[in-house]
Amino acid sequence: MTKTRIQNLNIRYYTPSPPNPILNLIHMDRGSSLDDDTSVHLQINELRKLSETCGSNTIFEPQSSCEARECNAESVPSAPVLRAPEKKLTLFALRLSIFEKSASGLGTLGFIWATVVLLGGFAITLDKTDFWFITIILLIEGTRIFSRSHELEWQHQATWSITDAGISSFRALRSSSHILIKAVKQTFNPLSLIRKSSHNTREVTQVYPLHVGRWNHSRTPTRTWISSDVPLLPYGKWVFLSRNISKVLYWLQLLSATACVVLSSTRLVNHNYGEVQKGDSDKRNRQSALNIFYALALAEALLFLTEKAYWEWKVIYCKLLEEVNKECELGPSGMVSIKRFFYDAYSRCVNGSIFDGLKMDMVTFAIDLLASSSPDEQLIGARILRQFAISARYSDDTLQKIGVNLSVVERLVEMLNWKDPQEEEIRKSAAEILSKLAGKRQNCLRVAGIPGAMESISSLLQTNRSSGNGADEIGEKNLILDHANYSFWTFNHLGLLILKKLACDHDNCGKIGNTRGLLPKIIDFTHAGEKLLRDKNVEPSQILTVKRSLQLVQLLASTTGATGKHLRKEISEVVFTISNIRDILRHGEKHPTLQKLSIEILTNLALEEGARERIGGTGGVLKELFTIFLNQGMPEHQNQVRRSAGEALAMLALESRANCHRILRLQVLERLISALEFPMLRVTAARILRNLCTYCGSDCFYILKGVIAAAPTVLKAIMSEENKLQEVMVGLAAQVFKHMTSNESSIMFERAGIKEEELAKALVQILEKYRHPSAKVPRIRRFTMELAIWMMHDNVKNIYILKDLGMKKELEGVLETTAELESFNIFSATVGLSRHTTTIHSLVETALNLLKDQ
Repeated sequence: MTKTRIQNLNIRYYTPSPPNPILNLIHMDRGSSLDDDTSVHLQINELRKLSETCGSNTIFEPQSSCEARECNAESVPSAPVLRAPEKKLTLFALRLSIFEKSASGLGTLGFIWATVVLLGGFAITLDKTDFWFITIILLIEGTRIFSRSHELEWQHQATWSITDAGISSFRALRSSSHILIKAVKQTFNPLSLIRKSSHNTREVTQVYPLHVGRWNHSRTPTRTWISSDVPLLPYGKWVFLSRNISKVLYWLQLLSATACVVLSSTRLVNHNYGEVQKGDSDKRNRQSALNIFYALALAEALLFLTEKAYWEWKVIYCKLLEEVNKECELGPSGMVSIKRFFYDAYSRCVNGSIFDGLKMDMVTFAIDLLASSSPDEQLIGARILRQFAISARYSDDTLQKIGVNLSVVERLVEMLNWKDPQEEEIRKSAAEILSKLAGKRQNCLRVAGIPGAMESISSLLQTNRSSGNGADEIGEKNLILDHANYSFWTFNHLGLLILKKLACDHDNCGKIGNTRGLLPKIIDFTHAGEKLLRDKNVEPSQILTVKRSLQLVQLLASTTGATGKHLRKEISEVVFTISNIRDILRHGEKHPTLQKLSIEILTNLALEEGARERIGGTGGVLKELFTIFLNQGMPEHQNQVRRSAGEALAMLALESRANCHRILRLQVLERLISALEFPMLRVTAARILRNLCTYCGSDCFYILKGVIAAAPTVLKAIMSEENKLQEVMVGLAAQVFKHMTSNESSIMFERAGIKEEELAKALVQILEKYRHPSAKVPRIRRFTMELAIWMMHDNVKNIYILKDLGMKKELEGVLETTAELESFNIFSATVGLSRHTTTIHSLVETALNLLKDQ
């Protein structure tokens, strides 16, 4: 014996104007900012964040795994435990079910009492008035019991689709008291009802003009009936639609309860059940039996009306559903979800134990709907999970529940492949949920581990390159605009965001690289022409696309180990990679964040010899890097971009004779020497000059003769600086002095105001300070010995000076503490790359032999 008054929710329902999805995605990309010349403060924060992410570590130093790969993984501090808003609904459903079951119990008892005791025992002796009153009450109660038992079933069918539970039903419920009148009008004058209906439609449209939008794009079954639209009879279709029968049953219950109260009260007040003759034992208990029956009927009807009053108070006046919807942050369209949740909770309380509804929560409810075969239920579930996943208040708990449920994650991944325009919102919601889920480190591998996950994510990226006509050409890249009914760019952004978060894990990078056709898609999004980069009114979404794709490529290129080596090879072999980056370096002065990301990609790609040569051989790349590095007019907040450009140039010159020659042809030697005077550029300028001196070869000896002008600056830095700057200056000095004669070196010492004895003492002190290899300055002992060897070759007197200062003892100490750390030029995390041709032991033995041959 169940009933529900769900349909009496007097709610003004409307569909809000859809917000700009691109702006939502911009906000989702935490810590990101779009670069234009009106947002300098955002650029500063962005570049500062990048510099903090990278720290002071570079590929020229070994890094721990956590230092080598810092990602913007979301690590939101745990929020205080919040009471779930839906608890108000489940408690309300519990209280209603108590009224409901109490009324049902009394009704059943009264029915049994009337049929067994009164009609069974006193049927002949009952007064005619009481007989008909009892009969009418039983018919009313029977009708109400029947309608009560079936109303939940009809209501369930009536809310099967979102549109049925949306504007139409809510709007109609406001005037549900006119159902019977409308039914009669439809039967006898259908044209007038059509005109009235069209008037109502216009009224709804005026109040809710945005109803016709994405709400109506939900997919509807084409081969089966929608249960709420089934016409049960061929005539009077409006009345006999299944979604309207629940309204009829509701008002039937209300009228029957009122009639029961009137009839029962009348008989109890009059208390006239007929006279009983003395000695008539058949009528002796008739009055008591009738009092009990009328009292039961009255109590049952009053309980029902009390439940109705409580319902009206909580829903209409206290606006419980709107309050819960507001706390759940579901927006106006969330009223459908709240109604469905409450309906299910109430059904469980009524059909089972009254405590069954208390076990429900919105997240589990949404997860169940997501697995449904009904498109509308899938959409409701996706909307709830999406809103809870992006909510700062509920995201942690929601993502935890989703993450531990592998079937839900698989379902979300599957939805990424749904390309039907009618399923656009479901697909978009699934992508947003996965983007938040992938932001949690513990879920990265779980998402990527689902078979076909990378292919599904790849399907979000809409390629816009046509296929070529033959093997000797590549299709052109055309600009794709969002279709009138489909937002391709929204899915591009979401796909890149998911991949970027997944790429924070080393293993996922390998899966991304191994997914067929995915890398070329990603690199296509790094393209930004001159018009886009220099346009002051450029769409933020276009810059965001380029930025996210660059971030993703940077993460892939910085991967360590064999996976990283393979990825760098694959990325550099895509013919558009380097040229796209060159365009950003050339035209992206308004977007320093994009330039820095591009430069970091080049630096990481240059770890591989083949990629190093491809970068140097791409016209204009070296020139643009030097333009940025040596640009004195750049704002101070872009200094990190200049520093990154210097590191990229140092990497490109490392062990690459061809690139060194290309750099010399740019005639930047004098400007590099001048850069040694600027504190911000000194380290990277020294590295570039050292690599030029080391790898240009003997045929460029005279071209590099001008580098000796840097000697005074280098000597002063060795004597006054420490740590990294001292290391690179010692290394540069060891190469610069090789281009001088003894007379020239003496002149340079005089210009610097430093004596050779002072330099010798400084070298010994360096070895004393670094008795063990240092991860921060892994080459300082090597460079120190190289410079000491040159000094001993240059002037025999220096041998005696170094010996007297204790150089021999320090060199012997180096032999006992050598490590692999000192054998490499660069590092990929803790793995050394580009091994020095001369071992540290060879340098020590050479220096010791010179000291012995004094």
